Amino acid sequence: MIKKIYGKHTFCFSVFTVLLSVIVLLIFKNFKLSNQLIISLSCLFFILSFGISHGAMDNYKANKLLKTYQIKNKLIFFVIYILISAFVIFLWSLYTSYTLLIFLVVASYHFGREDTSYLHEDNSNLDHLLYLVKGSLVIFAPLFFHFDETLKIFETLFLNQQIITFLKIEHWVINVFLSLSVLGYFYFIYKNKFQDYEVFLLDGFCILILNYIFEPLVAFTIYFCFLHSIRHIISISYELEPKDFKNGVKSFLKKAWPLTLVTAMLYFTAIFFLSNIYELNDVIIKVIFIGLASLTFPHILLEYLIERNEKRH
Repeated sequence: MIKKIYGKHTFCFSVFTVLLSVIVLLIFKNFKLSNQLIISLSCLFFILSFGISHGAMDNYKANKLLKTYQIKNKLIFFVIYILISAFVIFLWSLYTSYTLLIFLVVASYHFGREDTSYLHEDNSNLDHLLYLVKGSLVIFAPLFFHFDETLKIFETLFLNQQIITFLKIEHWVINVFLSLSVLGYFYFIYKNKFQDYEVFLLDGFCILILNYIFEPLVAFTIYFCFLHSIRHIISISYELEPKDFKNGVKSFLKKAWPLTLVTAMLYFTAIFFLSNIYELNDVIIKVIFIGLASLTFPHILLEYLIERNEKRH
């Protein structure tokens, strides 16, 4: 049942990607949207609605963990979660380049695993390494197809100038890692004994074509919101109502909207204050990615602790 739903979603996302790419190539071939702010605001809207909503169920997932550790006061979970998020932002302000690089590594692993584990259950040490390699396609595809635009985003996120200079000089590094990330997809096709190989191929193809056609922020937004996040929402909805998926989706929407709204309000608050220091377009990029980093670390830690305790029992 759940694999069929995943398969339908993958097919729909692939058709959506191809159609959108064709429309852009044919209709907007000679059209360039000059107002970058409109693009950034549009991406922000989708990330704050579809994107972060898939993590808005962490407070319900935490119930499993709190039960395991026999903690009755749920406020403890919220305090720890917020403190981890705040600590990530604090680290970013002190050690920007290191925190950004760690975030890119963690995000690559997260994308690689979350977009693969529902088809592949074996988790050897090599598998974990290849999750990282496979997921890094989201990072290296924009660097390969839109090098200057991607570096501009990294500069906005305060990446060290020495690292940027290194990437400009040693461009072959990007080519090598892009090739390895593509090979990561074929590794899991082989490891999965060629079952559901079309899903792996469509995923990789969509990420590549998105980054070829669209600028980095748009490509990432489409992937993050409509492939990664929707796939996670499918998993949560099925977990909520295994016998009635539609009711599971309704239940997810009902439970997820409060934290999604609160998070969106925090994003806009940050934009309001930072806009007095930086240009609005740069502020949106900073808030999108630094905000995602602050949410990603506690989200992944929660997933890890839940999985670890489930294996024990």
